Formats: sequence, C-alpha cells, structure tokens
Amino acid sequence: MKTGYEIFQNKKILITGDTGFKGSWLAYWLHHLGAEVYGLALPPDRDYDHYAALGLEKLIQHKDGDVRDFSQIHDFMEKIQPEFVFHLAAQPLVRKSYNEPKLTFDTNVGGSVNILEAVRRTPSVKVLITITSDKCYKNKEWCWGYRENDELGGKDPYSASKAAAELVYSAYQDSFFNDRPQFGSASVRAGNVIGGGDWSTDRIVPDCIRALEKNKPIELRNPHATRPWQHVLEPLSGYLLLASCLYENPKQFGGSYNFGPENREMHTVHDVANELISVWGNGEIKITKRDSDPQEAGLLHLNCDKAHHDLGWYPRWGFKKTIEQTANWYKSVKEGKSAESITRQQIIEYMES
Repeated sequence: MKTGYEIFQNKKILITGDTGFKGSWLAYWLHHLGAEVYGLALPPDRDYDHYAALGLEKLIQHKDGDVRDFSQIHDFMEKIQPEFVFHLAAQPLVRKSYNEPKLTFDTNVGGSVNILEAVRRTPSVKVLITITSDKCYKNKEWCWGYRENDELGGKDPYSASKAAAELVYSAYQDSFFNDRPQFGSASVRAGNVIGGGDWSTDRIVPDCIRALEKNKPIELRNPHATRPWQHVLEPLSGYLLLASCLYENPKQFGGSYNFGPENREMHTVHDVANELISVWGNGEIKITKRDSDPQEAGLLHLNCDKAHHDLGWYPRWGFKKTIEQTANWYKSVKEGKSAESITRQQIIEYMES
C-alpha cells in the first residue's frame, strides 16, 4: 500500500477534536511525521485521557474551542492558514445522545456546518477530510456490508446526526467545493475503533479495562452484537492515505469512503471481552441486559471495496493483533510506562507492518 506520509512534513494541519480518542492518536501521528499540527477542541474530559497522557499540549499548538461557535473556528482557521483540515470533533456516544439529543445535533450537525463554512472562507485549505461514522447508514441488519452509496439514516439521535452531517457535507461539496481549484475533500466512515487511551463511558474496551483493573466482572449488555472492530490506527491510516491522494489529485479521489476490517474479522462484543481477558491474564464476564437499556443495533459492518480499489488501502492488523495491542497499551501504562513511548512504538510498528 502506498503511504504518502512524506506529504505531511512541515505542512500546517488543523485537527478538530484533537483532545478526543481518535483525534489525539491522529495529532500525535502527524506530529511524528513532522507536520505542524494545530488542534481545536473542548478540553479533555479526564486528566488521564490519551491527549493528556501523551502530553500532547506540549507537542502541538492547541486551542480550547467549541465547534458550535462559528466565529471562534473561523478566526482560528484564518489565523493559522492550514493546508489540511481533519474534522473529527463530535459528540461520539450513542447512549449519551439519548440523554442529550440537542447537544448531539448541535455538535454533530451544526458543528459540521461551521467547519465546512470556515473551510469555504479559508483559501489556504487544500484538503478537507470530514469524519462521520459507520452509523450514518440506515441500519437494516443486513448480513452484508454497507456501501458508500447505500441509504443514510438513523433511529437514535447519534446515528441520525451523523447521517445529517453527511448530507451537509454533500451539499457543500456539490455547491461550493467541486469547482474550487486545487481543492479536494471527502467524508469518511469507519467502524468501531479501539485502542489504548480511550476512557469514554459506555464503550466496550474502556468498560472492560476498568473492570479488569478493579478485579470485577465485565458487564455486557448486548454480548451478541457484532461490530466492525478495528485498531484506531487502521482508519487513521486510511484518512492519511486519502488526504495525500487528494493533495496530489484533488478531483480524482473526492466523495465518501468506508474504512473497516475484513469481513472475516467481524466479531461480537462477547468475543472482544473474552480476548481482552485472555491477553490481560484474568477476568470474568457477566451479562446484564436490562429492558430499560436504549436500543442498539445487533449487526453492522462495512463494505470497503472502494477504499481497496481506489486507494489501495487494506487493514493490516487482524482481530487478535488489535486486541493484543490495545490491552498491552493499558497494561504498560498501568505498570508505569510512558503513554507517549507506547503510542509512538505502536505507530512505528503499524507503519512497518
């Protein structure tokens, strides 16, 4: 697979949501590649989140900000004049979207409008990557993967907000970006990403790690739900590859792309917990499904043929490798090792795999 990593050296790159799980991994990776990285996001939720554990505030130029505030975004973008923009800032939790639907729509839809409008007004931007979610597809519990031209939609506020963000992106693309010279943009949809440094609530890996660290049973609400699990570096490698392709050929690689694992790597929530226990060395599982729990999809995965064919992108780490790298990150930090050194080591190992 061609990488194009050298393109990012000394380039000004803005990442919204750099304090989040995926955003912090992307910001550190780009810093490692020699980019001049800027971040705009709310402060991290916890002082031990991946962003804080890395000491990322000392490595990149971060600004505390809210994507719901257009003037703040536009002023920052106008000041730094980035060439690349990766828009990751979002309210990323399905269960939280049931409790705070307005916040979810304001952030995921309104925030996307603000980013797209700021990009429209900033001529320095050459490449825009808008990150949404595999949950932007109207989930019909199909046994085959969703393709980029399948129907969008969502029953829960989070999924609906991501589908709406895709429509907003498409409107800006058709109305403003298609005719903009030397400018390329795409929306990207990834499966369930896991990896070290994620401490969000109501996510399978952080919930498992918290239980394992306390020697308590791992409680699973929906053990048979199947998801496209992948290490966080997998989709990020796709975003970077796509961005490099858009920089070199702005009009050839636009549109939308899925980034997910091979079909044979589809596994249940129960499989994830079991494998984490195996790598950790001890633990047990307890099923705690309640009638009051919000509805969650049972089956969801992606067709990534377009990324394979157009970009030459393929996942590099299988399920067992993904779980091993994830569990080892948490174990190493628990044992007192540097989160930055572990993150750097895993990025290098991934790039060399």
